[in-house]
Amino acid sequence: MVTEEVDTRPLDELLDDLYHGQERISQVDIYRRAVAAELPAQLLSRLNALPQGEYAVDEVTDLLGGSVG
Repeated sequence: MVTEEVDTRPLDELLDDLYHGQERISQVDIYRRAVAAELPAQLLSRLNALPQGEYAVDEVTDLLGGSVG
């Protein structure tokens, strides 16, 4: 089974922008901004799979495999 490696840079950039001056953001708001930013379908699927709730940036990156720090 081969898994395709997804480029998370667009997600990292989006999260950098979203979390600038924010401590926690809801899954719905993150997903809405990702759709507006036209992130790849693989990344949108990952965001959509997050449970509803608010997340700190480190929680989101841990769950999604991103690298924002």
